[in-house]
Amino acid sequence: MSLRNVGSLIVALLVLGVAPAGTTHAAGSPPVLLVFGDSISAGYGLAPGAGWVTQLAHRVKAEGYGHTVVNGSISGDTTAGGRARLPAFLKQYKPAIVVLELGGNDALRGGNLATTRTNLETMVTAAQTAGARVLIVGMEMPSNYGPAYVRDFNALFSEVAKARHVPVVPSFFAGFGDDLALFQADRIHPTAAAQAKLLDNVWATLRPMLKK
Repeated sequence: MSLRNVGSLIVALLVLGVAPAGTTHAAGSPPVLLVFGDSISAGYGLAPGAGWVTQLAHRVKAEGYGHTVVNGSISGDTTAGGRARLPAFLKQYKPAIVVLELGGNDALRGGNLATTRTNLETMVTAAQTAGARVLIVGMEMPSNYGPAYVRDFNALFSEVAKARHVPVVPSFFAGFGDDLALFQADRIHPTAAAQAKLLDNVWATLRPMLKK
């Protein structure tokens, strides 16, 4: 991508209300709300600006909160990848709030859930140590992954949240996870029509954090 195109992309993201990863958070700037996730939050398969994180930025502004929303999500990321990436984001942006939406790809790859738990706990602790409040966004796996694995995976987000004393959204897909019409052809990534539902599922728990 040329420098001209990079500049155009940054301008477009700022117009959409989301600060692009790579910008600098200067002292005295509005508090940062960092969304740190995978393809669900990166807007995989959607037109630019159609994802729930952009909608979040608009809602934050419309309701009078002063936070700048930064999207640090990368398609395909795992908790291991997030654990490696997060320290740089904490140092650069000094976020007031971190919305942590990772773990789905761990399960899709049949990853070890003890490792997923450790990675999540490490990221939460790192964010808390950096002065941020954390919201964990949980996922649920379909039953074809085996009852024991599904049960343990679905529970680990709430268990980590309880252990680290942070709020949790137990299921990102609550209320529509069984509606295939709201998923893309891969049956994994929500469509544009589902993005408002994702936002609503997060907003109920996130909003009180913005008021603090």
